[in-house]
Amino acid sequence: MRERINNQIRASEVRVISNEGVNLGILSFKDAFAMANEQGFDLIEITPNANPPIVKIANFGKYQYEQNKKLKKARAGAKSTETKSIQIKIGTGENDLALKARKASEWLKEGHRIKVELFLSGRSKYMADAFLRERLDRVLHLITENYKVAEDYRKGPKGPTITIEKDK
Repeated sequence: MRERINNQIRASEVRVISNEGVNLGILSFKDAFAMANEQGFDLIEITPNANPPIVKIANFGKYQYEQNKKLKKARAGAKSTETKSIQIKIGTGENDLALKARKASEWLKEGHRIKVELFLSGRSKYMADAFLRERLDRVLHLITENYKVAEDYRKGPKGPTITIEKDK
């Protein structure tokens, strides 16, 4: 019989859960340990910070297997998203804008965030904000996917930027 006990259990009383998931109530640690030994199972600490700590009478190997299975399922369900970037200039032509907007639509469909940057050089950094926003809006109007603005217009070191993401 394997004896697996977390060394951090210092409480004299613990809440015990049986192998079937039935709450057996609050018992002394020694009684809970003896009950686990009688049944041929291990005493596993589930929630150490609860008052009193919660322990479960179960097979430790099976418990570990189930926890790993839950963790893998959670990881598989999570999608990784990254922030893609599209950079345009003031004089970018309509066809180039349409091409960049099409790529942005594909990225939005995949669930990525998109940062649209208006790259300014030289004196163009000092142009009117309304004009620069209009230039950024030209790209946004060409995007076919539904989106929402994640971060509004912001002045960056290269020029104004806006971040969009897929609208649920």
